[in-house]
Amino acid sequence: MSIDLQFSTAELNRLGARPEALAKLNEQDQADLLEGIGALVESQTHRRIRDEKTGPDGTPWDGWSDGYRNTRHGGNSLLMGEGHLDDSIQYLIEGDQVSVGSNLIYAAIHQLGGTPDMAPGPAAIPARPFLGLSQDDEQDVADLMEDFLADQVKELAR
Repeated sequence: MSIDLQFSTAELNRLGARPEALAKLNEQDQADLLEGIGALVESQTHRRIRDEKTGPDGTPWDGWSDGYRNTRHGGNSLLMGEGHLDDSIQYLIEGDQVSVGSNLIYAAIHQLGGTPDMAPGPAAIPARPFLGLSQDDEQDVADLMEDFLADQVKELAR
């Protein structure tokens, strides 16, 4: 199971890109834009896991249960035990979409949380969403797109 976040050039106008400007981009330009968005959102996701310890909406993640806390060793923090989840975050471009996520089987349980009827320990845990965009993240993506499109206009003017 994997969990991811996707962007499509057809949906970028929600973040402020004008459809007519995007329509003028050739396939390579679109791929370059998606590459930039993927790298940015991947970086934002790493920051959320490593440092912020909050969901994209700004809600702090629930801490460890007392029993689980007793099993942790120095230097461990929420979702950063050995760093496997953080290391698994990557982006993938397919056509006009970029997906950012993890292919680890346990990524979804951390993102979505478990339910009380699940086995304690690995499954019945609170959601600690690490994928998604905060308002600041959305603004960063919009700024990246604006800068990218401005560079494209300058290039066309040459």
